[in-house]
Amino acid sequence: MNIDHKAVLKLNKMEKKFLRKQSKARHVLLKHEGIQAVSYPTQSLVVANGGLGNGVCRKQLLLALEKCGPVEDLLMPPNKPYAFVIYQSIEGSKKAYGTLNGKEIIDDLGHKIFLYLNFVEKAQWKKLGLQTLPPGLLVVEEIIPPEDEKLLLESIKWTGDTGNQNFQKSLKHRRVKHFGYEFHYENNTVDKDKPLPGGFPDICNGILEKWLKEGYIKHKPDQLTINEYEPGHGIPAHIDTHSAFEDEIVSLSLGSAIVMDFKHPDGVTVQVMLPRRSLLVMTGESRYLWTHGITPRKFDTVQASKQFKGGIITSDIGDLTLSKRGMRTSFTFRKVRRTPCNCSYSSVCDRQRQAPPPSLPASSKEALQLEQEHVHHVYDEIARHFSSTRHSPWPRIVEFLKALPSGSIVADIGCGNGKYLGINKELYMIGCDRSLNLVNICRERQFQALVCDALSVPVRSGSCDACISIAVIHHFATAERRVEALQELARLLRPGGQALIYVWAMEQEYKNQKSKYLKENRISQGEKEDINNDRFMEALPVNQMPDGVSEDPALSVPSTNNIKKGEYKSRKISNSELPVHRNRTSFHSQDVLVPWHLKGNPGKDKAVKSFGLAGCPNPSPVFHRYYHVFCDGELEASCQALGDVSILQSYYDEGNWCVVLQKV
Repeated sequence: MNIDHKAVLKLNKMEKKFLRKQSKARHVLLKHEGIQAVSYPTQSLVVANGGLGNGVCRKQLLLALEKCGPVEDLLMPPNKPYAFVIYQSIEGSKKAYGTLNGKEIIDDLGHKIFLYLNFVEKAQWKKLGLQTLPPGLLVVEEIIPPEDEKLLLESIKWTGDTGNQNFQKSLKHRRVKHFGYEFHYENNTVDKDKPLPGGFPDICNGILEKWLKEGYIKHKPDQLTINEYEPGHGIPAHIDTHSAFEDEIVSLSLGSAIVMDFKHPDGVTVQVMLPRRSLLVMTGESRYLWTHGITPRKFDTVQASKQFKGGIITSDIGDLTLSKRGMRTSFTFRKVRRTPCNCSYSSVCDRQRQAPPPSLPASSKEALQLEQEHVHHVYDEIARHFSSTRHSPWPRIVEFLKALPSGSIVADIGCGNGKYLGINKELYMIGCDRSLNLVNICRERQFQALVCDALSVPVRSGSCDACISIAVIHHFATAERRVEALQELARLLRPGGQALIYVWAMEQEYKNQKSKYLKENRISQGEKEDINNDRFMEALPVNQMPDGVSEDPALSVPSTNNIKKGEYKSRKISNSELPVHRNRTSFHSQDVLVPWHLKGNPGKDKAVKSFGLAGCPNPSPVFHRYYHVFCDGELEASCQALGDVSILQSYYDEGNWCVVLQKV
């Protein structure tokens, strides 16, 4: 008998590859979801890659599973990349395990997806709590008939007014048109003294009068924004500006159904289905306190038995499937506010916070100039001192790195002095940083590191098993550049690869817990007025300093007992009206300059670096670093704008917002 050795080798290679991927799927499910696989046959299987979160619909998966035997139940948790199948007999589950493992199915977008199955004792997942609509939120289905929908869509005339920018704008992923007043996206306000000519389309006036009469709305709006969304696109989570509009925000959905995400500051998220021709009315808490947004994706998770009904997407995972998005047009009606906002939600009210308006860059060129002066230059100047305070790795970052399979290729984008490059000796790690002086420190420590910009990493696409970005993305000065930095991380990852991202949080108090950044404030109020000490830790030598709340600045300065007001002199902050943050206090603005007091050159004699000839402390130069501190949900929304990643995990870690992404 002739044996085809090449064919045998090929089969062995394929089998090893399959076993490796099946093992990895089992490991990922245990690590991120707590799902424990077993080595013996049971009636229940967990199907990795077969979930709503990666584009597999219920009907499609059930069709493949039922070929192996009668299915008792198919459970598909919302937004998860896995599902559970329970067969009526062990024979059915054993057949599925043997025939479907490693097999491909085609999703509704035509992409190949490979299934990996493992036996489990029982189906288990992180259940959602009982949910209700946010207070003040109303969804009215079939608010207008199909003929009115057609007339409204025809009234827009997208092609007729393209030359008039007061009426129409083309944003990155959607077309927008304004009536009554133009909404200015650069500052989220309207000019109350400059109404647009022409008023609303005629058909809108009759519809609004009807809604007023029937009690769906209480005030007649005077501003209308029309958005046209292509399938797969959305809008970041936001709260309509308090000072710009009155309480009532009304949105009519036309053309296609959509799921809108509402999020409370304490982290509770409610997904609300907005069917075609439905009306959404936001008043009170839902208008003023909860953010609302649309996640960019081509499918929404909906109830299989009532796909186009409005209201909450429940946690009934035995009745969830996917609904493909179409072209959606929204008519959002608002009433321009003429008096100051006096709502009871001061923490999110732009009028009541009274924060000084930051001087933010208006272009990529200005953003780069700001970053060069207040990020790149600063870190090169403070590199040695900064490195002397960066020695204690963060536990959850260590956990992420140590959980990666042996031999993984990992990139640390913005590696600083390289303190994470040697955590797991079983990984092939490379670091990069914009600061030459920090990269030189990495090289002195025998780490592989190079100088580059985080927006343009000279590494081949899809070549990394994992990436980490710790306290880096908050240094980019525009939302677009922050998303570009996330996109660059995603580019480096192979399909299935993961990225861990940390950024500073606006919320240094979260769920009644203070971050270490606020807890460790040991200076008096008077000293706070005199000295803005970044991550101040009184009386601790530099080489004993912990990392503090965030990955970035912990530092030490000489004891303040003999320091007089004015001895710490700050450099002039040129061409900037950005507020300078008072260290060890809560943030009052998202875009700030954070001081770093340079304390001599680490390694020199303490008497030389801390004291002058007369024995008095030397004045320390102060450098100001630019930060954009992220609000709750903002990092997730930025990640969701990428389109080619899924969020496996998001959490709060001592004053940082953190996510784990996976390349789809």
